[in-house]
Amino acid sequence: MKIFKEQQRFTQSWLIILILVSMVVPVAVILKDTDKMPLTELIIALAVIIITPCIIFIFQLNTRIDEEGIHYQFFPFHLKYRLIKWNEINKSYVRTYDPIGEYGGWGLKGGFLWKKSKGIAINVKGDIGIQLELTSGKKILIGTQKKAQAESTLENYKHKMS
Repeated sequence: MKIFKEQQRFTQSWLIILILVSMVVPVAVILKDTDKMPLTELIIALAVIIITPCIIFIFQLNTRIDEEGIHYQFFPFHLKYRLIKWNEINKSYVRTYDPIGEYGGWGLKGGFLWKKSKGIAINVKGDIGIQLELTSGKKILIGTQKKAQAESTLENYKHKMS
């Protein structure tokens, strides 16, 4: 029995730099006018400016492939794993994709807001994903940073698909 497990978070250095830079201007503006603002309002404003963009770091994509099927969880949107059983899958393969062009970026993307024919994408970083074509006609792409391991595990369970 072969099992694939992967956990991903938004940890790209360009994203961290972008978040830090985007906090500098509002913090500078507020600190410039500290004499006009009560201390409690100042503390609350600074806390909101600093904490709000950092919420992105609690997002986490967990993927598990085992003999039952493909499990995924994109926390905090999915509080528990979602399971796609092998008999619900027509095709599964690992592919390179264009996150922005095909799905509009990273995160929980696609569906009715973007190119519906592409299905949905659940991704955190990179441009490699596990493409699933379901028996219902739906398409789901789950991002991965472990291309070779994902391919090997999918090949191992190919006989279980519809």
